[in-house]
Amino acid sequence: MWARIIFPLLLTIFVLPLLLQARDDFSRQPAGQVILTRHDRSDSDPQQAHIVFLSCSIQFKGDLGQTDWTASTLAHVDGQDYDVFLLPGDLSYANGHQPLWDSFGRLVEPSASRRPWMVTQGNHDIEILPNHPKGFVSYNSRWPMPYEESGSTSNLYYSFEVAGTHIIMLGSYTDFDVDSAQYKWLESDLARVDRNKTPWILVLLHAPWYNTNTAHQGEGESMRQSMEELFYKARVDVVFAGHVHAYERFEPASPLSLYREPSFGHGRFRILNETHAFWSWHRNNDADAIVADDVWFESLSTSKACWDTEQVPPSVSKDEL
Repeated sequence: MWARIIFPLLLTIFVLPLLLQARDDFSRQPAGQVILTRHDRSDSDPQQAHIVFLSCSIQFKGDLGQTDWTASTLAHVDGQDYDVFLLPGDLSYANGHQPLWDSFGRLVEPSASRRPWMVTQGNHDIEILPNHPKGFVSYNSRWPMPYEESGSTSNLYYSFEVAGTHIIMLGSYTDFDVDSAQYKWLESDLARVDRNKTPWILVLLHAPWYNTNTAHQGEGESMRQSMEELFYKARVDVVFAGHVHAYERFEPASPLSLYREPSFGHGRFRILNETHAFWSWHRNNDADAIVADDVWFESLSTSKACWDTEQVPPSVSKDEL
């Protein structure tokens, strides 16, 4: 009889708090939300469609590696609330020494087990191994991304969506000319984006298309010449890159550098609603992460900037431009 009383009591004392904590952890709500109304029906229509736009916070860090700076950067990132972590290439810096992939996994596991980590490849991830002349064997085996869901045939490029944001991960070290599979996939992927549902488009790649530093100068130029026009036509909002171990921000649609500093750190892109987002660069400074640069963004899905007057959306009068 006592067992029938004590056993449920023990379950209540020890198990229920764990279940409640798990519920709280997995039901964490974003910072806010905005209700978007699609105006394809009259305001009086009770079946008028509504889209709930959930705000989100995205963390960026390229060329992560395995150094003291890596540990401090991850500590700074984990000290903030965020929804997804994006890494534009150069993960472990194993360079063919396979145990370094293991140690990298152990290093990032505490962070990567709590939030989604989405990555693309860098030059240090290629690793040409015996009998594998095309490389990326360890990268593809250890970091498989959901590429098939976006219609891609390669783990080296794919896309996914997070809270009203279409995110494209491109491969700087696989074919990208106009006849390549990656180019054709990108063209098709951009054509499928519904800016009513995903008003933001972000792109990540490794080798930057614009770079005023001496290091890696011009290495992304061929890819830029091949693909940049697709970005303009699709009105891509922001492009993030790695490779150069310094921070630099450019004037939109211009090679004019607006801010540059040779520092380690991470970036945070906070999408507040369908029209505005806030970018901040957090420089590593010993135990602190100093905000060294920040800027507001307006989504090109709603902004009148950069519209070709021959391709103005039907909802916007050319007289408004």
